[in-house]
Amino acid sequence: MVGLMGPAGSGQLTKMINQICIAGVVQGLAEGIHFGKKAGLDIHKVVEVISKGAAGSWQMENRHKTMNDGKYDFGFAVDWMRKDLGIVLEESDRNGAKLPLTALVDQFYKDVQALGGQRWDTSSLLARLEK
Repeated sequence: MVGLMGPAGSGQLTKMINQICIAGVVQGLAEGIHFGKKAGLDIHKVVEVISKGAAGSWQMENRHKTMNDGKYDFGFAVDWMRKDLGIVLEESDRNGAKLPLTALVDQFYKDVQALGGQRWDTSSLLARLEK
């Protein structure tokens, strides 16, 4: 059977692509906020400027304030993300896709779990940088 995106299973594969993209975006946002804080910048003002350009994203618009405040109870849990990234990495082993960033961010989420952040949302990647 062919669906909107292709053959059966395309929806699950599309969800995997979504998780790959989110993992990279959230890690970049976490590092940007961490860098800006260490540099003494006003993160809200910085994000106001850069969110209007190429770096802008839903994650930036909707999570930068809570990330900056160290609040991580607003979204998809780290445990669930690690489950999904595990499925992605298994599929990449099967289909031969090279996903070094996804594998690395999965390990970063493992670090967040070790901090007690199993139920924190995925934006909690910043917490591992600030520990």
